[in-house]
Amino acid sequence: MSFTITRIETDLGTPGSAAFVEVQLNDLADYPLVTPPATAIVSAKYQSYAQQVRDFQVYEDDVWIVTFPKCGTTWTQEMVWLIDNALDYQTARDININTRSVFLEIGAVADRIPVDTVTATANLKRPRHIKSHLPLPLLPRQLWTVKPKIVYVTRNPKDVAASYLHHYRMIMGYRGTKEAFLDGLLEDRVMYCPQVRQTLDFWALKDQPNVLFLTYEAMKRDLRSVLPSVCEFFGKSYTDAQLDELAEHLSFDQMKKNPATNNDQIVRNAMRMNGREGEHFEFMRKGIIGDYKNELSEEYIAKFDRFIEEQLAGSDFRYGA
Repeated sequence: MSFTITRIETDLGTPGSAAFVEVQLNDLADYPLVTPPATAIVSAKYQSYAQQVRDFQVYEDDVWIVTFPKCGTTWTQEMVWLIDNALDYQTARDININTRSVFLEIGAVADRIPVDTVTATANLKRPRHIKSHLPLPLLPRQLWTVKPKIVYVTRNPKDVAASYLHHYRMIMGYRGTKEAFLDGLLEDRVMYCPQVRQTLDFWALKDQPNVLFLTYEAMKRDLRSVLPSVCEFFGKSYTDAQLDELAEHLSFDQMKKNPATNNDQIVRNAMRMNGREGEHFEFMRKGIIGDYKNELSEEYIAKFDRFIEEQLAGSDFRYGA
């Protein structure tokens, strides 16, 4: 086995969930610019899938969307799918984004999802659009030899913390305190951590021709100005009027009321399974920059500022404010 898997003690579990494990990749030969330790926090269920994901067959015509959770993943999936598919709004309206752009490892990390989504994704008709939250060392090694297009999106960890807490409570059923969750992020002991390390691994690859590195903040402040670079990355050309229409389709208000992108049914099902039925929660909650100021105390804002500064030491990458 290429991995060392260590069970970790945590109070960040969810009802009916197995314990978390720390997965460490021992052989980094196939992974570019990654230095030890190459670790990730996932549910214990994932240990049965780790090698399967590492050996997953990748094709050159794949499109991969990789993010840490709550970094604008669904937004990016919709943008990329439409740009890569001739702005086919009719299909985008008729077919849910999760069918058009599939979540590779959800069945490997979610204890209540019995489907082997890794195998199901492998058997999809090509070309495939694939989403993942896995950090670079746990992604398929063929990504770095076959070199399909990879779009990576990052977001300020303070805003991620505010959004991920609500997601953890409502979608995953977390019953612990806000402080325990935030401390877990600061200790890199929450699902899919470490967050900053994931960003830095992809930042190191930003100049690779098959990698597009985006930030949530740039997209939020002026998505229309980001669209031409995404089109260029996919070798697509659209008129100004077409890009104006696309920007409107991708606006937060439009995405939130669009049944094909707002994940409303997934949210309702998850909340019902987690005993949250009847409570109010929307997958697309606010979608703003700086919401952490409304959600985190001054103490935790200061803690995250120190954490981010320490994690970014030696790198020229800086998060958007």
